Amino acid sequence: MAKTSSDRSEQIPAKTSPTVPGPPRARQVIAVGKLAKALKDAVEGEVRFDTASKALYAHDASNFRQVPIGVVVPKTLDDVVAVHRICHEYQAPVLNRGGGTSLSGETVNYAVVIDHSKYLTRIGEVDGDNRRVTFQTGVINEELNRHTGASHNLVFGPDPSTHSRCAIGGNLGNNSCGTHSVQAQLYGPGPRTSDNVHALEIVTPKGDRFWVGVDEEKDLESIIAEGGPKGEIYARLRDLRDRWADTIRSCYPSIAEMPRRVSGYNLDELLPENGFNVARALVGTESTCATVLQAQVLLTPALLERTLVVVEYDHLVDAARDADICCRTFRPIGLEALDEQLIQDQKLQHMNLASIEQLPRQGGAAWLLVQFGADTKDEAREQSERFAQWLTQERGYSPGRITTSDQDAETAKELWTVREGGLGATAFPPDGDHWPGWEDSAVPPDKLADYLPALRELMDKHGLRGAMYGHFAQGCVHSRISFDLRTADGLATYRAFMEEAADLVSSFGGCLSGEHGDGQQRGELLERQYGSDLVQAMREFKQIWDPEARMNPGKVVDPYRLDEDLKLGADFNPPHPDVKFAYAEDNGNFVHASMRCVGIGVCRVPEPDQTMCPSYQVTREEKHTTRGRARLLHEMLRGETVKDGWQSKEVADALDLCLACKGCTNDCPVNVDMPTYKAEFLHHHYKSVRRWRPRSAYAFGFIDQAARLASRMPELANLLTQVPGLAHLAKFAAGIDRRRPLPAFAPMTLQQWFRERGGTANPGGRPVVLFPDTFNNYFDTDVGVACVEAIEAIEAAGWAVIMPEAHVCCGRPLYDFGFLDTAERYLRTVLDVLRPHVRADTPVVGMEPSCLAVFKDELTKLLPHDNDARRLRRNVHHFAEFFDTYDITPPRLHGAGDALLWGHCHQRATGGTEADQKLLDKLGVSAENLTGGCCGLAGSWGFEQGRYDISMDCGEQALLPAVRDAAPATDIVANGFSCKTQMDHAGTGRRSVHLAELVRRAYQGSRDGDGDRPGKPVPAWHRRAARLAAPAAAAGAVAAAAALAAGRAARANRRSGLTSRLRSASGLGR
Repeated sequence: MAKTSSDRSEQIPAKTSPTVPGPPRARQVIAVGKLAKALKDAVEGEVRFDTASKALYAHDASNFRQVPIGVVVPKTLDDVVAVHRICHEYQAPVLNRGGGTSLSGETVNYAVVIDHSKYLTRIGEVDGDNRRVTFQTGVINEELNRHTGASHNLVFGPDPSTHSRCAIGGNLGNNSCGTHSVQAQLYGPGPRTSDNVHALEIVTPKGDRFWVGVDEEKDLESIIAEGGPKGEIYARLRDLRDRWADTIRSCYPSIAEMPRRVSGYNLDELLPENGFNVARALVGTESTCATVLQAQVLLTPALLERTLVVVEYDHLVDAARDADICCRTFRPIGLEALDEQLIQDQKLQHMNLASIEQLPRQGGAAWLLVQFGADTKDEAREQSERFAQWLTQERGYSPGRITTSDQDAETAKELWTVREGGLGATAFPPDGDHWPGWEDSAVPPDKLADYLPALRELMDKHGLRGAMYGHFAQGCVHSRISFDLRTADGLATYRAFMEEAADLVSSFGGCLSGEHGDGQQRGELLERQYGSDLVQAMREFKQIWDPEARMNPGKVVDPYRLDEDLKLGADFNPPHPDVKFAYAEDNGNFVHASMRCVGIGVCRVPEPDQTMCPSYQVTREEKHTTRGRARLLHEMLRGETVKDGWQSKEVADALDLCLACKGCTNDCPVNVDMPTYKAEFLHHHYKSVRRWRPRSAYAFGFIDQAARLASRMPELANLLTQVPGLAHLAKFAAGIDRRRPLPAFAPMTLQQWFRERGGTANPGGRPVVLFPDTFNNYFDTDVGVACVEAIEAIEAAGWAVIMPEAHVCCGRPLYDFGFLDTAERYLRTVLDVLRPHVRADTPVVGMEPSCLAVFKDELTKLLPHDNDARRLRRNVHHFAEFFDTYDITPPRLHGAGDALLWGHCHQRATGGTEADQKLLDKLGVSAENLTGGCCGLAGSWGFEQGRYDISMDCGEQALLPAVRDAAPATDIVANGFSCKTQMDHAGTGRRSVHLAELVRRAYQGSRDGDGDRPGKPVPAWHRRAARLAAPAAAAGAVAAAAALAAGRAARANRRSGLTSRLRSASGLGR
């Protein structure tokens, strides 16, 4: 007899006895079905024990993979408490999770995962006098600082590189630091998160809830006397402290000496001379002792007026020495180091090239980025000038090795981009994959100059490579290393290096981790740093809080081995399916492509500061991030959790709200290419007879063919798509949301207009091909005419517009539905038509950004070995790029004013909008460039049934509010057909213009827009009259048929009524 869902059970690792040292090696059966039901009955939030959720939460940013029992997304703090009580009842382990960006494996486990990040985001009032604020643990680090900075000019000092999306609950778990830990150290409470904590509200594994604080030594006896769970725990903590006090004092270096001491538990916080700070002792325990519900933290002066000094060095060691002196003498608020290998890796991958050019003295071996902060700009500049003067006068450095800039200057922003690109540049450099493991070791800052060459020597000994950069002011070194995690020999080297590296850093009085925590990655190495006695003390500390060893078991204390539970491993051998795209960056390996995501969650940034990920910005769902989708694809290929392969409903569901905006191809630090993965998946998904494409796939996938047919009689087509009743039927047939107006077909195509006007006005000029995309050829032909005339206006400089006469289409919509074989045929047709021009290196200019992007992106992914495809890719230009590439300067626009520039997502990913900004500048237009978010329509995506609301919500993140807020005289510049359509459908009341329309206006000397904007071209009156006769006749026939049917129905009703009355009169009706 088959088991019901409530009878389901699952085996997980467990400890034989909580008091016996060692990781969980026994097996325990969990009544998963009953556990899930109990949680659903008790929790207001979301309880997810489904396959997709388990696959999503099996990963973080570390080397490890552990499939959880299930996931709970609590809506309230009471939910969190209820989860603990129920999991205690069912003997299920618990793991807390924020942004899931941890690098040491502490946020994956065989446990019930509690995701705090979606709902637990309340920030309380700021106590400016005492520099404190209380908040829930799902609050994002940067959101908190935006809140406290704006209202009180105060910030929470520790800000990890993931500050734009990491939850502060995770900062509490890991005892995180960050770039501005220097600021917190020199101008605030201290460098680590623990130093900045004042109180925590916690829940124990049994579900007991209470606050713990700092400086409780004076109240300790009274707390113990009160009894209850808190009193009992405090009594045991006091006894633990008293037993181990001398050992703790002798083995824990002070924070002044070792500011990045993050590994292990903060047992020194319990010492009487330190105040018995239970809250700070719990920070850094990585969910292994108790769960934090709310935190009250101490704030640091924001010092928002900032300057940046960048110094070049001949050796990284010299940079380390100066970093220590600078921190002690000049008191910066941030100090970061870069080495030449990091810069070289970025150059080889064509990352941040313009930013790298801002570094002083190209070809150097190392650089320091030193940031100063103050309340006034003059103070900040004075600090940076004093430091620069010391470098030149005391250290003897030439001025050419130093650059100084205000923090808000473009140079400073670009230089920080180089530093922030560290992880992305070092994950997949040209020499192979690099992995975390020894990525944040730390030593006392005055010993860093000696530690660096010793660490490099150890890496060389084991044949390992990795850049070195990081927080040199506090002795912390980042290095993603070329471990081989796929072979037995490679894993042996990995272990040997980790063990020797732990011994090395300990010999310098340093720490295994300077900000990322221990988790599973370094937990088993803690004895090498602290010795067995202190590790036993940590074990006893955990047992006081978690006597049954169910809080994140196998992490930090009694940990799993660092070479088990790996995502890779010596037995990693998933099937490698045949694929349609080339995946050149992954050597044709789709499995590797699915692992390209390194998990640091840039796609989880909730604010529309970037394009990626528009659906996540609305739903706040992990499965709607680039990371979540990549994880599910990887699990699909593994076939262990997601078992349906290409037919997986879980993967299809996660990809359903992917807008294929290409934001991830540009915003993601490792360029995960989700639109390509989505198209690949759908290509295989719909090959199965079990999976059928929706109607909209055919209606929109082949929109070019529908438009081509409609162009023969656009009036009839518009009758069917614009008249209310008929339009409703058309939308139903095509799977289109009834709230979406359908675009009207133009009276004649752009190609027809171009042909009938006799082609180019300058046949002897230098040729330029204008590609007639479907949208500007069949719908917005007025934009197409503007593009032609704008380029023709410069034909005095020798340009001749060429427009293909045959039907051509890039096939852009086909990718969204997985029609990849057809898409390839479309591309081959385009190449056949354009071949003479492509081989002559004739520039090809696009009017519609999404169509042009196909030639910059998908073309060579589908046809990687076609030389003409590569030639076309090299010679295609977005409209403004053409002007920029050939240095064309139009006249200034008469009456030029302000503009709002909105770049299509695909353009941002395939060239950006810098050229558009330059062209607007040349026109004399003062343009604000909106660089974040997505319009939400995304081609056909927002037209499809069931997507209208989320499509509009995506647009409301950035674009639509900005358009509504723009002054009436401000031009809204948007080249994308989808973007313009979304603005219209959202009822903004504004008509956007294509950049070409402004350029034409400038050449023609026209004053402004809508009043004298030319309409769409129309055919000769007699031809149009002949065409109109057919729709008129059709409409008449429809009306006559309707009238005839209505008359028949009326007569039938009258006959029916007469019969009924006769039957009633005769009694037959009874």
